Amino acid sequence: MADSDGDYVEELSDDETAHQVTRGAGPGTRSRKKGGLHSKRGPSGGQSQRKARWEDLKRSWDTVVEGADGSINSTVVGLLDAGKRKRSLRDTTPLQRGIIRHLILVLDMSSAMAEKDLLPTRHLLTIRYAQEFVTEFFEQNPISQLGVVGMRDGLAVRISDMSGNPTDHIAAIQELKVQDPKGHPSLQNALEMVRAALYHTPAHGTREVLIIFGALLSSDPGDIHQTANSLVNDKIRVSIVGLAAQVAICRELCMKTNGGDDSTYGVVLNESHFRELVIAATTPPVTRSAKTSASSLLMMGFPSRIVETHASLCACHSKLTKGGYLCSRCSSKVCSLPAECPACGLTLILSTHLARSYHHLFPLRNWLEVPWSDAGKSSYCFACQLPFPPVPDGHESASVATATKAGIAPAPVAMMTASATTSESSRYECTVCHNHFCIDCDVWSHEVVHNCPGCLSAPPRAPLPEDLSNGAATMTNGSLGSRNEMELE
Repeated sequence: MADSDGDYVEELSDDETAHQVTRGAGPGTRSRKKGGLHSKRGPSGGQSQRKARWEDLKRSWDTVVEGADGSINSTVVGLLDAGKRKRSLRDTTPLQRGIIRHLILVLDMSSAMAEKDLLPTRHLLTIRYAQEFVTEFFEQNPISQLGVVGMRDGLAVRISDMSGNPTDHIAAIQELKVQDPKGHPSLQNALEMVRAALYHTPAHGTREVLIIFGALLSSDPGDIHQTANSLVNDKIRVSIVGLAAQVAICRELCMKTNGGDDSTYGVVLNESHFRELVIAATTPPVTRSAKTSASSLLMMGFPSRIVETHASLCACHSKLTKGGYLCSRCSSKVCSLPAECPACGLTLILSTHLARSYHHLFPLRNWLEVPWSDAGKSSYCFACQLPFPPVPDGHESASVATATKAGIAPAPVAMMTASATTSESSRYECTVCHNHFCIDCDVWSHEVVHNCPGCLSAPPRAPLPEDLSNGAATMTNGSLGSRNEMELE
């Protein structure tokens, strides 16, 4: 008779199995000892119960702690704050990066994208994140160029040409929603089309390709290893986001084109991790060799906006418009900036575009978590003026209380650290101006404005007695007042 659902038969070793067989159990029968097979006799002769493997599983809802009011709102808020804190923490080492980028986004449109392991489907979620990537890419890299390519039926399909207008790319990607994924992808055909698109790009910019790959195979007409060698010779860097599992050829492509570094290849775990891997590609890559980082002069134009009384044709789209920008060299009219003049080829940008690209070269330092012992000097967020939680009794240190009464800002204590966890006091301190901010202002300062509100509003003052070193650079709060000065050592 078969065992019931409540019975559990543990895994037996070879010796135990042989012992059971030699007891005369016939085919299809199972010998039973006293107490069943559930227990195993211990060294002292007692019975010890063994757990099943599934009993050791850790469930996420087991760690949820109810608040004083019986709800889990505090736990949910803590999880949300931890996610915000994780997004705001980045590598703040001032490295030389290529801020003029030429990137091709390659989307997998094969039948593998119809799977529903990523809701609603891989195809629809990829289109959604691709649109967010285009918007974020031009927010972080306003003087860069982008193109979109698709893979389906073993062919490479051009979705949008290389340009600096995010509206055209988003409209082209939006049209992919009505197209059902089918066929097999071809990495080689897509990479060959990318090589052709990036071949004539200027040498002062980077050449990159980001591939969102959902299949576990590639239908290639030739040797893809030769294509990988050609990418290395053309200085094209490949980054891949896998949606299914790790593929050997994808890892090899990333390693060859990135100087042996395979960190640009990642496989998604869930929807949020998918977005993190895609948005991470908006940060410019670090220049690896002295030859590519050599200084070179680049001619740019800074046109002014005009408003005409009568509509005229623009040189970029041949459409009638009353507003636009006149090229500073040939006076041709273009609709939007940044752009490349269709007549003379001059790069046309605004001064704000150039300034927005500099935050990659001089990143804002990570703010530190403030413990309760150093939280007594602030009651409100310095930026948004929202009140902080009051300091509990017995947590305020004597040094903080003395400094507060004397009107002197105490120095940050040694136990303050920058980690992905949330602060117990809901306060985060800038290491230069020592002002306290909330988690929302932390994310806003590091992801949007890339400047500290406290440093920008500080009056001019003498340099600090000690410098705050940051890798190969030294940051001082000197005579520039509201500006953090970076001096390379």
